[in-house]
Formats: sequence, structure tokens, C-alpha cells
Amino acid sequence: MFDRLSELTKEYDQISRELSDPSIYGDQRKLRDLSRKHKELETIVSSYKAYQDVQSDVETLKEMIAEVAGEDRDMLRDELNEAEEKLEESKKNLEIALLPKDENDGRNVIVEIRGAEGGEEANLFAKDLFDMYVRYADRQGWKWELLGSDLSERGGFSDVTFIVKGEDAWRKLKHEGGPHRVQRVPVTESQGRVHTSSATVTILPEAEEVDVQIDPNDLKIDVYRSTGPGGQSVNTTDSAVRITHLPTGLVVAMQDEKSQIQNRAKALQVLRARLLKMEQDRQSAELSHARKSQIGGGGRSEKIRTYNFKENRVTDHRIGLTLYRLDRILMGEVEELTDALLLDERTRQLEGTERD
Repeated sequence: MFDRLSELTKEYDQISRELSDPSIYGDQRKLRDLSRKHKELETIVSSYKAYQDVQSDVETLKEMIAEVAGEDRDMLRDELNEAEEKLEESKKNLEIALLPKDENDGRNVIVEIRGAEGGEEANLFAKDLFDMYVRYADRQGWKWELLGSDLSERGGFSDVTFIVKGEDAWRKLKHEGGPHRVQRVPVTESQGRVHTSSATVTILPEAEEVDVQIDPNDLKIDVYRSTGPGGQSVNTTDSAVRITHLPTGLVVAMQDEKSQIQNRAKALQVLRARLLKMEQDRQSAELSHARKSQIGGGGRSEKIRTYNFKENRVTDHRIGLTLYRLDRILMGEVEELTDALLLDERTRQLEGTERD
């Protein structure tokens, strides 16, 4: 481990020198990649330095103990015990710092939420999830922007897409992707019976143009009139845009903006994110053929989390965590869930195991 740390320290110093060279600013992609690597290594190098400082203290205390006796010796032994405990803690921090980093850390996040099984109740639940995540984003100090939405009859979302911008947005939101199940009495239910519905959440890393090169010849672009609630341009101008990526068949439609140019830009932003995630998934599948997609079938039995309104309960089925404060979680207090999922991820990395 320490041979590797020595090499990483040298790499960190080399990258620091490259970043101090003004010519690097002529290559934005290289600058971005080096900056990300520098920040990643900075945590490791600082942890290593902290370990070395404590290790030096331990060696110094051992030398001092050999030269004294009596009460001074006892006092130094107490200091040594404390230093050795601190050294062990520093070593654990080093092991954590050396864990493989997620290639998407530091990226902004595009979130797509869709009503799945349950008709209009699923769409209303999709709206609840949207509200929950934007409140969570506000609590974290992140910025967010609506990219596109399709309102349902009762004010829910059949689908909604938004971007969350924040340094640690990917790290904290990446585990939210998958089918979310809700158990409650729908507003459409006249007899007070509890129904089960679901909505799907997809978490995508925002892709920059340098990440994904799109050939304009691979795109089929259709324009049409917007539908649903909106400003005076709705149903009067061809401002809505639908882009089909012919090689993959991916389709992205945007209609929220009054300008066709703005809708096209947002559609391309989402398309790049999907293409980046598709390529990353392909690479992951080569390493693990058993890897499952985030959404699955979107069915009620395929769920990562259940929201039970009657019991004010949220259960994350992946880690077996149940919290009885659904009302607060829907107000954006999602930290206990996201922190628990990150802790589980780190624990499994240290153990070399994977979550089912």
C-alpha cells in the first residue's frame, strides 16, 4: 500500500506542475481531466501526509520512552497509546481514500422521473418525488433547473426531467435510480382503499460536449407545436423539439421553452447524458454480465424503496433500512437515506463484495 502511496504522491506533484503551466488552458479537455485527477489525488496525498505525521510522533515517543524513567516514562506511555490509536485511525482513513473512485464524481446530475404502474396515482407520486428531490437539492445548497416535463390531468407528472448542479450531487444522488413504490389511498379512490403504485427514477451524469461527440448526420430532428399548460406560444408555434439518435434509437423531446432553439439545446443536453450513461453501462457490463439496469421493468414488485403513507414509513430494500418519518423525507430530509447508502457502498468496497 505504501509503495502505491509513494507513486500517487509523485503523480500528484507531476499533475500540479502541469496545471501550473499556462499552456494547459489551450486544451480544455486535458485541463478538465487533470483538474479532476488532481482533486482526487489531493485527498489521498493529504491523508498520507497526516498518517506520516502521526507515524513520526509515534517513533519520537518510543525514542523518548527509552531515555526516561519513573513518572515521565508513564506519562509518555499514555501519549504513545493515544498516538498509536490515532495512527490506526489514520491508516483506516488512508484505506478509504484509496478505494476506487466513481468516474462520475464531481459531475452534475440529470434526473428523470416517470410515472410507472398505477395510472394517474403513479403520476402524482412522480410529482411527489420531484418535489422531494428539489427540496433536498435546496437543503444541500445545489442549484437545479427544470429541463422538461409532461403534466398529467390532476397535476402530476407522467415524466419530468431536471438537472442538479453541485460538486457532490452525483455522489449523493447516484443511488436514487430505480423503481420507487408508494402505498397510500389515492385521491382518485372513493372508498378509502390503499393502492400500490410506482414511479421510476433515472440518474444520469451530465455529459459535456468533449465527453460525447454527436454526429449531426446521426440525428433526426422533428419540430411540432407544444401541448398542455404553458405560455402564449403553446399550440401557436412549432417550438417543441423531438430528437432521435438514429444509431441507438434514443428519443428525447422537449417543449417547455417558448424557443425552439432552447428546447433543442436542452434535448441535446439530455441526449448526451443518456449516451454517456449507455457507454458507461456497456463498459461495466463487460466486467460484470450480471449488472442490472436502474429502472428494470418499473413494476411494483421491482422496487428499491417503498413509501408507506399510512405508517409514515420509508423502507430502502437494498440495505434494509426503515425510517418512520416519511413526512419529513418528502420535505427533502433525505440525508439519512443517502448517507446510509454511501456507507453501505464504502463498506462493501472495503470488504470486496457487491450489493445484490
